[in-house]
Amino acid sequence: MDSPVPYYPVNEFGPLMKGLVIGGVGIFHVFLAQFAIGGGMLLYYFERLGQRGVPDARTFVDSTFKVLVLVSFVVGALSGVAMWFTTIQVGARTIGLMIDEFHWLWATEWVWFGIEISAGYAFYRFGPTLDHKARRRLLAIYAIASWMSLFWINGILAWQLTPGRWLEGGGMWAGFFNPSFWPSLLFRTAVATTLAALVACIVINTMDLPRERKAALIRIASRFAVPMAVMPLLGMWFVAVIPADSRQWLMGGSMPMTMFVGVAAAASLLIGAYVVVGLVLKRLYINGATATLLLALAFGATAAGEFVREGARKPYTVRGVLYSTSITPAEVAALRIDGATKHDPYPLRDQARYPTPQLVHGAKVHRTLCDACHTLHGANAVVELTRTWTDDQLRLNISKLQRTKAFMPPFAGNAADVEAVVQLLRWEAAGTPARWPVSDDPATLAQIKTWLDEVGTSAAGEP
Repeated sequence: MDSPVPYYPVNEFGPLMKGLVIGGVGIFHVFLAQFAIGGGMLLYYFERLGQRGVPDARTFVDSTFKVLVLVSFVVGALSGVAMWFTTIQVGARTIGLMIDEFHWLWATEWVWFGIEISAGYAFYRFGPTLDHKARRRLLAIYAIASWMSLFWINGILAWQLTPGRWLEGGGMWAGFFNPSFWPSLLFRTAVATTLAALVACIVINTMDLPRERKAALIRIASRFAVPMAVMPLLGMWFVAVIPADSRQWLMGGSMPMTMFVGVAAAASLLIGAYVVVGLVLKRLYINGATATLLLALAFGATAAGEFVREGARKPYTVRGVLYSTSITPAEVAALRIDGATKHDPYPLRDQARYPTPQLVHGAKVHRTLCDACHTLHGANAVVELTRTWTDDQLRLNISKLQRTKAFMPPFAGNAADVEAVVQLLRWEAAGTPARWPVSDDPATLAQIKTWLDEVGTSAAGEP
């Protein structure tokens, strides 16, 4: 196919925004995976204490917590596959670029993950029959392998936001050890140990032990939440190394982004204050209900943090390389001439519902350029967002998209594409009547082209 950009098959998720589907699966996976990482470290620590004679530590390792870690990395593995499967359907070009650049490092991550799974199953199956040395070694392998899995995937994900010297031809390692690599890795490690500590407190409350012995185990487990004390510093480090425009969105330029930053910070502060002051300094006893509430706060902080990490990349999926529309900056200029859908080989599933070819055209443009982040009627519905705009306001704002909202990419189409989207939105807002006039006034199209030429093809804030 003679096309300036590759086109991939499209899947629809109804009223759910595609990014929302990916985000929901991703948050669930990240939460479980980080717990499995921290849980491996905590298991090894309790095993060492048990072998040194600390009461009930061995019972804790051999009972419920071991099962929870097993379940978490099994479900975490399944949700990880679901996350990448969903992402491939929505952002196949992004995943392809990541694999092209980091395939050997990604393979390395899978090797460590395989070691983690093997060690975890081996300990689950044979742990009670092994001697002390073999138990320690198996748990150490599990803990190290799970953290190494995080190490490798963290570099690949951090590269999407801060490619660093890779953009200047620095190569694979320059992209991997990018500016946000270390702050994000250390931050996720602190989150992992904290999640393990909170789940451990819940599990300890279910054990058939006197309160005093439970309290002793809780005090040990709470040590794993102490790294939360440095999370504000790690968060500030992360914010300092991300691109300036992304930092501005977090600090007030985008209200949703700022709100989620506040949610993540507030939830983390509440958990950290309770752990450091209540459990570590005051040595208070935490019951199962309170530990569960703190874990729910941690899930909220994880969700908000992942939203911020994903949103900070906008208008890109790979900073400076690939827009959220799966179009490169260099390709936008070509599509301004050819149009966004000239080479799109995929028909609309519901093409018969549109009364004019222009509306069919508008639906295909929306599918190509808009529906990664918007639906027509549903989550982040573009029909509702633009319902009160005038026709000329619609034309102007779509033509100058990167000026309308700085975190959106430039419109990668021509004047006819813009007008087709305008008519589609007006037709949908009117209730999809059976008849709809075609809008092809040369003066209108000329004005749209003028606006497109004025704004150019670069993202907001870029020359």
